Amino acid sequence: MRRDKVVATTAEALDGVRDGASFAVGGFGLSGIPNVLIQALHDTGVSGIGVVSNNCGVDGGGLGVLLAAGRIARVTASYIGDNKEFARQYLSGELEVELTPQGSLAERLRAGGAGIPAFYTLAGVGTPVAEGGLPLRHNPDGTIAMASPPKEVRAFDGREYVLEHGITTDFALVRAARGDRHGNLVFHRAARNFNPLAAMAGRVTVAEVEELAEHIDPDDVHLPGVFVQRVLVLTPEQAADKSIERRTITPPPAGGTITR
Repeated sequence: MRRDKVVATTAEALDGVRDGASFAVGGFGLSGIPNVLIQALHDTGVSGIGVVSNNCGVDGGGLGVLLAAGRIARVTASYIGDNKEFARQYLSGELEVELTPQGSLAERLRAGGAGIPAFYTLAGVGTPVAEGGLPLRHNPDGTIAMASPPKEVRAFDGREYVLEHGITTDFALVRAARGDRHGNLVFHRAARNFNPLAAMAGRVTVAEVEELAEHIDPDDVHLPGVFVQRVLVLTPEQAADKSIERRTITPPPAGGTITR
């Protein structure tokens, strides 16, 4: 196994990417998203790709860049969020979308990375998630062109559970606060979100890291290097470039100040 996994360029990081490839992408909203790798993927010109991610970025940001360019053919996600272009493409029939409960999506990624083909869960029992009928693709007039099939439901100890399948993808793109040359990764607070799970699911996982560490204490590792094949070290400018999805400011009360 290659020990030094550091690559020098985004071209090397994305070597082997092709039209129609599938990608697991870390992040939640704009927190912890692999901005540099997403832009580099856009610049390759690949199209018809499948994406598995909690959501699909925002208009003009994150995976929204690939959406706006018409490069994504299929999305597996837990919600559409505030991305108007995502919603437009889905409702107009330009994009196939599999919506899945957020916890189920997280476990499907983890299971795929752990070599578990499927598992049973309570989430979705008694809803179209289990019974089928969720729109996967619409016709241009808004009618349903393709709907989700029913899933296997089985009873354990008197309760029903739905069968969900693990997810593996051709590539995974993630972002970490620190990484070493062996691919061990450390994530910062909320940016941990879906990143470790996406990394596990990729057959080739590429991590952009804000800091390259010569040594990471094993007790501090959030994701072991066995799941990472390539490490791209960001420049200070790239590492500092982090967007805020929604800025909320509470004004001080009239005639007063905010106390802490």
